[in-house]
Amino acid sequence: MTRPDTAPPASVTSAATATTPEAAPAAAAAAAQPRRIDSLGPVGLVLAGGISVQFGGALAVTLMPRAGALGVVSLRLLVAAVVLLLVCRPRLRGHSRADWGTVVAFGIAMAGMNGLFYEAVARIPLGPAVTLEVLGPLALSVLTSRRALNLVWAGLALGGVFLLSGGGFGDLDPVGVAFALGAGAMWATYITFSARTGRRFPQADGLALAMAVGAVLFLPLGIAEAGTRLLDPVTFGLGAAVALLSSVLPYTLELLALRRLPAPTFAILMSLEPAIAATAGFLILGQALSPIEAVAIALVIAASMGAVRTQVGRRKTARNA
Repeated sequence: MTRPDTAPPASVTSAATATTPEAAPAAAAAAAQPRRIDSLGPVGLVLAGGISVQFGGALAVTLMPRAGALGVVSLRLLVAAVVLLLVCRPRLRGHSRADWGTVVAFGIAMAGMNGLFYEAVARIPLGPAVTLEVLGPLALSVLTSRRALNLVWAGLALGGVFLLSGGGFGDLDPVGVAFALGAGAMWATYITFSARTGRRFPQADGLALAMAVGAVLFLPLGIAEAGTRLLDPVTFGLGAAVALLSSVLPYTLELLALRRLPAPTFAILMSLEPAIAATAGFLILGQALSPIEAVAIALVIAASMGAVRTQVGRRKTARNA
C-alpha cells in the first residue's frame, strides 16, 4: 500500500523486494548481529516519511482559510512538480504515445486524489479522512489477492468504518466522507498507474512528469478559487512547505529506505498512516479522537496489515510451488 503522490514507481518497489540489506563491514562481530538491527535505519526513514506527509497534511488544513482546498492542492502540486523536474530532469523525447497516455492518466489520478482528499480534510478530521481513504488501496489489495482469508480483513475494515460512522456517519460531514471515499478510489487508481508508469519510465522520471501533468490540470482550479491570494508570499511559502513535507521529503526518504527494505515490509508500515494522521490532527489541529474512533482506526490498520501479509504469503507459496 502506498501514500498519495509519494509512492515510488513499481520498478523501484520490485527492485527493493529482490535486494537484501546492505552488507555489514567485514568484522565478525558486525556480521553476527541480527538482521533486524540493520533494518532499523530504513524503517526509521519510512516512519519519518509518514510523519512528514501527515504533518504536511495538517499544515495544509491550517492553510485552507487563506487559499481554499483547491488553492492548497495547486500550490502543493506546482512546487512538488518544479522540484522533481529540476532533480530528475526527465527525458521528453523517445517515448511512445502509450507511454505518454500512461503518464497523463497517472497525473490525472494524482490530481484527482489530492483534490478529493483536501476537500475531505476541509470538512472532517484528518484521522478519519485518512482512514476512509485507506479503504481504496485496501479494497484493491483484497480484490487482487482472491483469497478467502481476505474476507476477514474486509470484515475488519467494514467494522472499523461502521464504528467510525456511528452507524450512519452522523458525527461526520457526509460530503466530507464522500470526498474521502472518492480519494480512496483515486488512490487505488493511482497505484495501478504508478506501476504502469514505473515500467515505462526510468528512475522517478514518470513521477516527475505525472506531477507536472497534475499541476497543469489543477492550476486553473486553484486560480479560480483563490485568485491572487496564491501570490501572497506567506500563502505561497506555506504552500511550498506543504509540498516539501507531503511530497518531496517523504518520497526521498522512502526511496532511500526501499534500497534496503523489502517492499512488503514497506507496505505494512504504510498501513500505519491513519494512526499518524490522527496524531498529527491532534497535535496541530486539536482534533481529538473518541475511544470509538480510535478503535475504528485500529481495525482498519489491522485489516490493512493483514491484507498485505496475505498478499506476501500468496506470493511466497507461488514461488515455492
